[in-house]
Amino acid sequence: QVQVVVSGGGSVPSGGSLRLSCAASGNARSSSCMGWFRHGPGKGREWVAVITTFTVSTYYADSVTGRFTIYQDNAKNMVYLQMNSLKPEDTAMYYCADRSSGSCYSALRPRDFDYWGQGTQVTVSS
Repeated sequence: QVQVVVSGGGSVPSGGSLRLSCAASGNARSSSCMGWFRHGPGKGREWVAVITTFTVSTYYADSVTGRFTIYQDNAKNMVYLQMNSLKPEDTAMYYCADRSSGSCYSALRPRDFDYWGQGTQVTVSS
């Protein structure tokens, strides 16, 4: 079992920055990867970024490449999403998720992840 807790959302103007944090406990150290998803108004759950636990490879959705950075602190079992140059279209509920096993690569689907944290709201005003 893995427990995932998300924090760090908020409201910022366009062009601003936020950092989301994801704390994973339990068997998180043996997980394949951690990912961030978001669910915006009128949209489905969208994959944002993923980081592999052991090789520390990172993958990003085209919509956030160059603006968002996913990174981890294995000693603290933490994964972060640094979001810069935020746009109104980034407004969404953001979720962190754990994939216990299997390959990790770009554009993973929500069903590929096993454990989910609660969402945190990010609102970007124009």
